[in-house]
Amino acid sequence: MKSCITISLVEESRGGPFVLWDGLDKSIAFAAELGYDAVEIFAPGPESIDADDLGRMLDSAGLQLAALGTGAGWVKHRLQLADADAGKREQAKAFVRSIIDLAGGFGAAAIIGSMQGRSEGAVDKQTALAYLCEALEDGGDAAAKYGVPLIYEPLNRYETNQCCTVADGVQILESLSTDNVRLLCDLFHMNIEEEDIAAALITGGQWVGHIHFVDSNRRPVGCGHMQYGPIIDALRSIQYQGYLCAEAFPWPDPHEAARQTIRAFRYWTGRPE
Repeated sequence: MKSCITISLVEESRGGPFVLWDGLDKSIAFAAELGYDAVEIFAPGPESIDADDLGRMLDSAGLQLAALGTGAGWVKHRLQLADADAGKREQAKAFVRSIIDLAGGFGAAAIIGSMQGRSEGAVDKQTALAYLCEALEDGGDAAAKYGVPLIYEPLNRYETNQCCTVADGVQILESLSTDNVRLLCDLFHMNIEEEDIAAALITGGQWVGHIHFVDSNRRPVGCGHMQYGPIIDALRSIQYQGYLCAEAFPWPDPHEAARQTIRAFRYWTGRPE
């Protein structure tokens, strides 16, 4: 398993669960200094990142790009994939594809989380789910061109009513005609929704494509009451070899949150410094 840390460039999300906020250059350099393997970036849109500059920063630091989030599509641009308006849904899918294109150039995945939307008003649950599946089909096919999966994240009940558990996520993915979508299992959301986090990861099995490595209170690993032994054992049992990515509040500050996470990563995975 490999280490990863989140960098946010979205001012509208300041105060949210992203660890580093000092821009790409400083954040990537700091992540490299601490020994991380990769970064996950939350950007306002593809136009906010110069791919050549990002490539130079990553190469200089010896880091990989693990993933790009699409959440700014909702947080900043108010686009979501279950919108009652067909035109807005198309705009949302186009935004996702634009992130896929940017990430794909680095061999990285795009993540759909908050953009999945919810059933409400004129959009009933069955219709909202159909819209989501349509978008996952579209994004999975777009990502396949780069040889990477699209990553889909079940969220807790307070953020969506589309899909809240790993088992429900597996059911959605198995219903698709594309086999190029994988699940992001976020330990914070799972702590709310799953009866047994380790058992849920085993249920996810081959569909588990990315992990948000965070504690029960959304602080860095080791700052809440999450029990990580069974979680790491479950990941090993499904032969997970992807990223454990810190998507956590920058508590007590970004630099200490980053340090605490890499210490915890090394402890739980047995990775040397």
